[in-house]
This record gives sequence, structure tokens and C-alpha cells, in this order.
Amino acid sequence: MEWWVFKGCYSFGAKPLTGAFILGCLWLFGIVAGATMVPQPALAEKPVIVDRIVAVVNDEIITLYDLNQKFEPYAKNIKALQYSAEKERKMLFKFRSDLLSNLVESKLADQEIEKNKLFVTEAEIDNTIERVKTNRSFTDEDIRTGLAEQGLTMEDYRKELKEQLLRGRLVNLEVKSKIVVTDENVQAYYDSHHEKYRGEKKIHLWNIYIPIPEYAGDSEKRSAFQKMESILSKLKQGVPFEKLTEDDFTASLAAKGGDLGMFLVKELSSQLQSVVENMKAGEYSSILETNSVYQILYVEKIIETPSKSFEEVRKAIEDILYKELVDTKYQEWLEDLRKRSHIKVIQ
Repeated sequence: MEWWVFKGCYSFGAKPLTGAFILGCLWLFGIVAGATMVPQPALAEKPVIVDRIVAVVNDEIITLYDLNQKFEPYAKNIKALQYSAEKERKMLFKFRSDLLSNLVESKLADQEIEKNKLFVTEAEIDNTIERVKTNRSFTDEDIRTGLAEQGLTMEDYRKELKEQLLRGRLVNLEVKSKIVVTDENVQAYYDSHHEKYRGEKKIHLWNIYIPIPEYAGDSEKRSAFQKMESILSKLKQGVPFEKLTEDDFTASLAAKGGDLGMFLVKELSSQLQSVVENMKAGEYSSILETNSVYQILYVEKIIETPSKSFEEVRKAIEDILYKELVDTKYQEWLEDLRKRSHIKVIQ
């Protein structure tokens, strides 16, 4: 059985009317099929449905009109992406379903806000708008123009801000006020995230290399390797690495190279990491075969940032853990609220 909105009969003010009164309305207006009807000519075969209920949340309803009002802007964006008909259909269905779930949660939150008599003042809304303007360097005109582009007015914006502030106040009451991040939690996080807080090592690299042609034979590869051995010999004799990269190698297998720049060790390939991680400034590698080239690496300098102590990062870790707990505890609170509420979704 479907639930339908009987306009003018469902509610008076904010409270639902009795079933007897609604039934009286049905007989009064001659509604048999359970839908509000637009007056039709005598020969019309079917009533035209204006609205219907898509969800009941305790003693309140969410209508098809409510859902469509929220859904329409997102539907336009999805359709503008020009997916295949099947993918578009699936995306619209999923998004609509998720949106309805969000509307149910919003209705639950609104009921809890009313139950706890939470409120925000016009001055608080004004202050929030001023913070937005300051943080984003907006003027009143910028805000009004941006809202108009989305089909919204300043009144709509203030209403949305009021809802956000009220829900933030509800989260503070039901969730945040009950969260405690202990020193033990912070220490455990620090101990398990050494990679994140240990110092970083940057290496200034140079290289000299000879490409190995894709279809090179053994003889050509051997000649290239011998050329690299000659360069390595010069390095061992004390010829500066930078000088060798400036030489004009005119042989058929010419060496190339130069200043590669600064790198974090973790940014290099695993093969190169294993080569350079234990090298010191001023040292060069043996001949390497990497990505169809023979090359020699040279570490010009190393810059290391010190590890961050526990005290240095304590506050940052507390913030991370607090946010994680808020997200987790809010979902737990919301799930418990759902279980304690009467919710019926009508597809």
C-alpha cells in the first residue's frame, strides 16, 4: 500500500491530525485511490498525482516534492556528464537513494535539535557570513552573485547556515562532549607512525648515462659498457663528475648526463633507493643498468631534516585522533538513533 499526501488534511501547524479527520477529508473530497488530484474533465481515466510520501520519520514525513527539490540540481550535473544511458540510470538511482537516506538523517537530526531546544541567533548567522567573507575575501555582492548562479537567495543561504550551525551544536552535545583523547592514545599513534614523523632525506643527484638501443646486439652493448667503464676510471682518477658531464663525447655511443636535481629517497625507484640510501655526499655509484641505459649516479649533497619529537607533534596527533573519533562516534550515535526511531521508506 502506498502512502500519499492529502494536501490540506495531513497537518495543521506542525502536528499531524487524527486518522479520523484524515478519513473524513478523504470522503469529503471523494479521494478513493489515496492521492491528491488535480481537477480533471469528466472523461479523464486516471487521477494526476501531485505529491506522495516517500518516507515517514517518527511523526513526520518526507514527500516526493522534498526529494525532487534536493535531487534536481544533482541530476542535472550527472546528465551533463553524458554517460551511457545504462550508467546514467544506475548513477541517478544510487544518488537518489543516498539522498533520501540523507534526508531521513537530517529529519532525525532536526527532531533531536527540537527535543534538546537548541537554537542559533541571527547574530550568530551574521558572524558566520562575515567569517566566510573574510576567509575567502568575498564581498556581499560576490556572495549574492554566487548564490544567484545556483538559483538561491540570501534568505536561502541564511537558512542553510542556520541548519548547519544547529547540527554542529547537536554534534557537540551528543558526540564531541563525550570524546576524550588520552595521552596513551596519542603515544600509541606516534609509536605506530614512525615513518610519518621521522626526518626526511633529500639527495642532490647527477648522472652520466649511455642509452642501450632497443635492438642492440651483444657487441653494441659491450661497447657501451666499456665506454661507461672508461668514465668510471676517470672518476676514480679524481676527475670531477661535473667535468665529465660537460665533455663532448663524439663517439657513436655518446655519454649524456647532468644535474638531476633534489629528490626524496622515497621518490626514487626501489632499485635506485637501494643504491643511494647508503651513499655519502661526493660519492658515485658503480655502473648501473636501469631502464635500457647504463648509468653512474653521483650524490652532490644530502639534506636531512630532523625527526619530529613527540612533544612537537602531540597537538597535531590529538587533532587527528579527535576527528577520527568524532566521525566514528557520530555514525554510532546516528545508527543508534535510527534504531530507536520509527522509519519507513516507501519506494
